[in-house]
Amino acid sequence: MKKFSFESQPALRLLTNEQIVSLHERALRILHNTGVKFDSAEALHILEEQGAIVDHEGKIAKFPAPMVLNALNQVPGSFDLYQRDGALAVELGGNQSYFDPGSAVLKFMESDGKTVRPTVAKDLVQLSLLGDALENIDLLSTALVMHDVPVEIGDVYRFYLILKNAGKATIGGAFSVEGIKRIRDVLAAAVGGYEELRARPRIVADICSSAPLKWTHISCQNVIDCARWGLPIEFISVPMPGACSPATLAGSVLVHTVEVLSGIVLAQCVSPGAKVVYGGAPMHFDMRYSTTSLSALEATMISVCYAQMGKYYGLPTHTYACLSDAKEIDAQAGLETGMSGMLALLGGINVISGPGVLDFCTIISMEKLMIDNDICGMVKRLGKGVAFTEETVAEELISSLGPGGDFLSTEHTFHWFKKEPYLPSAVIERSNRDVWEAMGAKTTLVRARERVEEMLKKGTPNLLAPEKAGEVDRVMKEIMKELKIPQLPFGPQ
Repeated sequence: MKKFSFESQPALRLLTNEQIVSLHERALRILHNTGVKFDSAEALHILEEQGAIVDHEGKIAKFPAPMVLNALNQVPGSFDLYQRDGALAVELGGNQSYFDPGSAVLKFMESDGKTVRPTVAKDLVQLSLLGDALENIDLLSTALVMHDVPVEIGDVYRFYLILKNAGKATIGGAFSVEGIKRIRDVLAAAVGGYEELRARPRIVADICSSAPLKWTHISCQNVIDCARWGLPIEFISVPMPGACSPATLAGSVLVHTVEVLSGIVLAQCVSPGAKVVYGGAPMHFDMRYSTTSLSALEATMISVCYAQMGKYYGLPTHTYACLSDAKEIDAQAGLETGMSGMLALLGGINVISGPGVLDFCTIISMEKLMIDNDICGMVKRLGKGVAFTEETVAEELISSLGPGGDFLSTEHTFHWFKKEPYLPSAVIERSNRDVWEAMGAKTTLVRARERVEEMLKKGTPNLLAPEKAGEVDRVMKEIMKELKIPQLPFGPQ
C-alpha cells in the first residue's frame, strides 16, 4: 500500500483526512518532544545509533521526525503469511479481513456453557483441532495460558502443540525474554530450517507496549529478536480511556499512534524492511465496575480510528473484536460479537482476533468458537458487497418473466441460490417453529455443542509429518533439558 495516502481508506470512516494528518503531526511532536520509555539498554543503544536522542538514566528515547518517517517508508505495505506446509495462507494488507481466535485466556468453559475452570494443555490441543477445521477461522492463535505447564516453557509449548496438531498460520507471542528465540527454534524445526522460516513466515508475533508510552524489557527484546530473524511483528498498543490514555477517544487514538510508531522505529532500526502489523487491543475502562471491556462500542471505535491511521501509513492492521464480555453464551454474547466483528471488517482491519472469547478476554469456549465461525462467515459475506453485473442485476430475466413471474424454477435461480448468500451451518436455526420443535427444540448452545462433537469426532487431524514431528520433539527436549523440566502433558516423549 502507498505511504501517507488516503487511497486505501476503508468503507467505515470515523476520521476525516484532515484529522488523520493532524493526529500524525501531533504524534510526531510527542515522539520528538516527550519521547517514549524503553526499559532495555540494548534498545536504547540501537535507537541512539540511528539518531534518537536518548536519556539513558531515564530510559527515554526521543525521535526526530525524519527518523520516524524514514522508518515508516521502510515497512512493507503488505506481506504473505504461510501455512505450516508452506502453502500461502493469507496476504495481510489492503482491506481484506481475516479472523483468528482470541488469545492468552485463563479459563475454559465446559460444553454445558456454564462451568468454568483453569485452562490446560488439552484445551489448546482441542481448540487447535477445531480451529483448523472451521472454514471461516482463517488463522489460529496461542489461545490460552496452560495452568498445567511450567510458566518458563509456556511460550514455546503453545506453539509446539499447535504445530503438532494443526496446519494454519498462527498469531501468538511470548511472555519472556527468551521466548521468541525458543519459538523460532521450534518453528524452524517444523518447516525445514531458519531460512525457510524467514522466507515464508508461519506466524505473526504479538508484542505489546505498556500504556502510556512505555515498552518493557521483555517487549523490547521480543521486537529486537523478531526483527533480526525475520518474524513479522504485530504491535499491540492498549489504550484505555481514562486509565491508561486520555478519557476521550481522540486522545486515546493519539496515544496509540505514538506507541505503535515508536515500536515500528525500533524494529526498522534493527532490520530495515522488517514486516509489521499496525495493531492494538483498545479497552473501555468502565468506571462503574473498574472493568476493561474489549467489546464496548467505544473500544471498537478506537480500533476503526487507528486502523485509518495504519492505512494512512500504508500498513496491515489488527484489532481485537468479534468477542464478548458476557459471562455465558447468551444474547449479549451474540450482540457484542456480531457488532464488533462487523464494525472491524467495515473498518478494513486485516487481522481480527477474538472469536470464541468471553468475559473480558478471560474465558474461551469451543461452542462459542463454533457459533462465531458462522458470525465470521456472515461478516465476510458483508465484506464481499453486492455483485453488480448484467447477470446479477437480471434486467432481462425480470422483463421476460413479467408481472407474476415464477423466479423459483428458472436456471438463473438454480445457478445463484447457493452462490449469492452465505449459507450458515446447522448451528444457525432457520427452519420454521414446527420443524424446530419436532427436531427437539434445541437451543443454539446445544446445536453448537453437537457440531463441536461431530467435527472433532469425524475430522481428520492435520498432524505434522512424522519426520518433522521428530525434529520438533528433539528441539523441545533440548529446551526442556535447559529449563530442567522433566515432562509435559503431551510430550515430547
